[in-house]
Amino acid sequence: MTGIPSNAIGGAAPRRAVAGSRRRRVRRTELMVYVFLLPTIVLYGLFTVYPIIGSYWYSFLDWNGFEAVKTWVGLANYTEVLADPMFWNSFRITVTFTLFAVPIKVLLALLLAILLNSPRMPWSGFFRTAFFLPVVTTTAIVGVVMQFVFDPASGPVNLGLLELGFLDQGINFLGDSKTALPTVVGVFVWKWFGTTLIYWLAALQTIPRDLYEAASIDKAGPVRMFTSITLPLLKPFLIIITLLTLESTLQVFDLMLTMTGGGPFYATQVMEIYIYEAAFASTTPRLGFASAAAVLFGLFICAVGLFQLVGIRAAQKMRTTK
Repeated sequence: MTGIPSNAIGGAAPRRAVAGSRRRRVRRTELMVYVFLLPTIVLYGLFTVYPIIGSYWYSFLDWNGFEAVKTWVGLANYTEVLADPMFWNSFRITVTFTLFAVPIKVLLALLLAILLNSPRMPWSGFFRTAFFLPVVTTTAIVGVVMQFVFDPASGPVNLGLLELGFLDQGINFLGDSKTALPTVVGVFVWKWFGTTLIYWLAALQTIPRDLYEAASIDKAGPVRMFTSITLPLLKPFLIIITLLTLESTLQVFDLMLTMTGGGPFYATQVMEIYIYEAAFASTTPRLGFASAAAVLFGLFICAVGLFQLVGIRAAQKMRTTK
């Protein structure tokens, strides 16, 4: 034992004990994390993963969802869906709805966020709350209420336009194929406007106020500040917010169903309603056919998600290069 300090021999065991105790605490912590996550994992598996897998399986079957007999038809459901003109009509309406709703929502939210982010704007907190309030309301209830709001005989919109002299008779906003889709677009933008507004407000907080103060010293106007400071620094966020808004716009089933039900004359029959009607609302339900349509629409959403991932990475590169 010559040359070995006595404290080194006596200190090795306590250090091993401390390390072992630390590992046991880490294991207990990890175990508790998994215990708390277990209910979420089980519910997610039952109500999300299992239905997705089931949809892929049912898409290869001829089944009405009630009888025990299930007939294997292979790709016949997919062939029939792709040959159905109503499928492509619903796809076109979904894309049209998205192309109208996304730019309006993103640009209007950006302009309003700039106003609310200004320190000179009075009551900014009140307006932020007011614009975000529709987000927390139930979408189905909003759809039902909007049926009364846009009623051609007694709705407040038509009554107001008649009182102001803009109309001679009420407009059936939800019953006319020319006005039904734009009306739902307007309600959808109003309903979810607060979410995009919060995104933009968070993005504007990343711009240092010193840049605006320096620009004001150089006597730059609001337009010059927006084009030279705000817009260039918000380009990465523009990509992300636009893609997030695009993905959320594809989920409009509850609002569209309660407001128009896909009518009139299939003018607002988005893909989700097309799938719903084939699976549940038709005289003879066709769960296999509806599952095939759902799988195809799901693949389209996955393509949008991949596009979103590429856009987010491009936005990150833009931020790191500045």
